[in-house]
Amino acid sequence: MIFPRRNKSTVGLDIGANSLKLVKLDHGKGGYSVSAIGIRELPPEAIVADEIRDREAVIFNIQSLIDQTDPKIKDVVVSISGHGVITDKFTIDKKTGPEAEQAILFETEQRAPFDIDDVSLDYHIIKTDEEVNKMEVLLVAARKEYLQMYLELIEDCGLRPLVVDDDAFAIMNAYENNYEIDPTRVTALVNIGFDVTNITYLSEGLFKATRDVSAGTREIYNAIQREFRLNPELTAKALKGEMSDSIDQDMLKATIISATDELISGIEMAFSYFKSQNKIDNIDWLVLSGGGALLPYLPEFLQSKLSIPLEIANPLRNIDYDPELFQYLQPEKIAPLLSVAIGLAMRKAR
Repeated sequence: MIFPRRNKSTVGLDIGANSLKLVKLDHGKGGYSVSAIGIRELPPEAIVADEIRDREAVIFNIQSLIDQTDPKIKDVVVSISGHGVITDKFTIDKKTGPEAEQAILFETEQRAPFDIDDVSLDYHIIKTDEEVNKMEVLLVAARKEYLQMYLELIEDCGLRPLVVDDDAFAIMNAYENNYEIDPTRVTALVNIGFDVTNITYLSEGLFKATRDVSAGTREIYNAIQREFRLNPELTAKALKGEMSDSIDQDMLKATIISATDELISGIEMAFSYFKSQNKIDNIDWLVLSGGGALLPYLPEFLQSKLSIPLEIANPLRNIDYDPELFQYLQPEKIAPLLSVAIGLAMRKAR
């Protein structure tokens, strides 16, 4: 799902259910540097559970985001996730060229929940074991209808999609480029979005698996709106911790915690499944990103419920940037929200 075009800079556009995030990175010999950045919130019902319900609103806000950051931007890297995308990992006999593609296609037919003719495929050889003549393959398959919907949306904004990635791999890309991966521990990268939570597992220093949980911060948003009778704008401010002087913080904490049952349950089930499938006793480290990482009280509650050491992701850790680019935004406070966009902007079109 790559559309060839060379560029010394890359723009990552993360289309979330709650907000749009754009990051333009310059690729230099010394690393990456931010040359443009922007965040724009969407109406709460514009995108729900991967379904674009208000297409005009989404297009208008994407175009407005481009205008406010860099009107010259045309080429973007985007990503998809959710029910329209499957990822899997399997081991096959070592093959090359057409033989490898045929073997991977056969495996895909056995695993995909939809007709193989209805999907676009991409794959990556994770590692090859010469001793046993085997290779480990990472497969990504997206429903053509689902993929086409996003491509048409991007093109209708006057943009050109260079690469279509997967949210989970963008998050892993951002993490790998900003942190030293400890091969002795199992790490879960948990990106809590508005409707979907992406979980990417790293083990022995390599990608191990990924899973999407159909829960995010929307339930918390709805609970706060109901409890405090706030309009959408004030509810969004409460989610960012900007209403500390206006609403009772004990009540806010109780409201947030009571609304996390589905999210916590989904993450716990995903962890249990991963451990049983991979015969792993424990997940040693949790790295939290996405809008959920910025919610008051949520990270601490998540750590206490899961009993796993947790840190908040900083995808700007190894990236040069001018603080003035962020204008009214505070880099250290919004960094976790940018994980997907930064991971996308680190991609290079081949």
